[in-house]
Amino acid sequence: MIGFIASACRKPQGLVFLGLIAANSVIAADGKAPEPKYSPVERMAPARLKAAHEDALRIQGTRRTLPPIAGLNDYRAILHAHAEDSAHTGGTRLEMLAEAKRAGVHAILLTDHHRPPKDFITDSWRGIREGVLFVPGSESRGFLIYPTRSIMGRMSDPTPALIQAVRDNDGLIFLSHIEERPEHPMTDLDGMEIYNRHADLKKDKESVAALTLQLTDPATVLELEESLRLYPDEILAAQQTYQADYLAKWDAEAKSRRLTGVAANDCHHYMVLLVTMVDADHVRIGTNVDPEQDRRTIDATRRPGIRAMTKGHQPGDVLARIDLDPYSRSFRNVSTHVLAAELTEPAIRRALRGGHAYVSHDWICDPTGFRFEAVTGPNGSPHALLGDEVPVSPSLRLVAQFPVACRIRLLRDGQVIEDRQSDTLDHAIKEPGVYRVEGWLSLDGEERPWIYANPIYVREAK
Repeated sequence: MIGFIASACRKPQGLVFLGLIAANSVIAADGKAPEPKYSPVERMAPARLKAAHEDALRIQGTRRTLPPIAGLNDYRAILHAHAEDSAHTGGTRLEMLAEAKRAGVHAILLTDHHRPPKDFITDSWRGIREGVLFVPGSESRGFLIYPTRSIMGRMSDPTPALIQAVRDNDGLIFLSHIEERPEHPMTDLDGMEIYNRHADLKKDKESVAALTLQLTDPATVLELEESLRLYPDEILAAQQTYQADYLAKWDAEAKSRRLTGVAANDCHHYMVLLVTMVDADHVRIGTNVDPEQDRRTIDATRRPGIRAMTKGHQPGDVLARIDLDPYSRSFRNVSTHVLAAELTEPAIRRALRGGHAYVSHDWICDPTGFRFEAVTGPNGSPHALLGDEVPVSPSLRLVAQFPVACRIRLLRDGQVIEDRQSDTLDHAIKEPGVYRVEGWLSLDGEERPWIYANPIYVREAK
């Protein structure tokens, strides 16, 4: 489970701040997403964290309130969330509820691991609890599944039959962990993850050694604790990438079918890092869900700082505890904003099935109020929302509004057709295609993905 990052292996590089491109300026687009400027380990250096944090605060200070879409509310929802469902899950549902309220989350679509005879529908939470809507579901066989009633007797069915069982009576099913199944067919699925937090963690091989170094010296432990106190969101987001493999599959598959893109928090509260004393010269490092025998033993001949950490302590004492992923922080890291008429399970299901949703890394800036619409006529009358189909017409335009100025990338069938810095996009549409929009923000001189909108599907006029 230890997969997170630290700054112990490298010293901070000099701060190079590129600044924001002037508002409303068009950027020459080569069709490629911006490349990361820093590695996750480099982002974890205190100077990098501070710079990113200050830029995020500056961006948040420019935020404007956008009028809501008539008849719809912007609900912050969490999909792919675990509590009390496996040996590698450290959090509880009561903890999740408290942290959801803290993070301003409106709905959590649970994804319990399938553990018969426990029924993930009838033995879970369902409905409103203290203002938060819970929808039961499961992560099973490579999918996020949200049937409306128990399907325990169908869970071993062949995949096509399982999909049908899930979708009966308004159930939802999304393809999960695309990095493990890039060629999986999308037939009869409602959508797919377009960002998965755990996929970023798995890609970061460099950080295990760096973190181990930082956790075995009292001075660097203090540095990490201070960074976590000052920059908690920036630390968790250090691994965040633009998951091009996920998005390429989404773009390719959406050419032939409507597919809702959702975020996967994949949160378990299982990254509480613990350093425990074995004896004066040895410590063990692991997480809150690692059995003692699976934790890594480090000796003082390799890391002399261990002796200072163990001095005055007894075997079994916890010498350091670093909580990297409380639920509220995971929820702020990424969420799926659902545009629905009311906070009820049927309304949230309808909105997700219709693609009336967008994905956002909320820790950078609250995206609430973002909208992406097709408009027609001289007055720009709304014609369709993100997720909808619309026929191509001479007066058709796609309009996006963001609460802060950002780098806006408009893509058609996966190819960038406009790239500009602004808080508004207004683009005339002349041909059919699958059109989606992204928003990027600059932190510490590095462009980071912020918003991914579900597409508007422009079809040939009949």
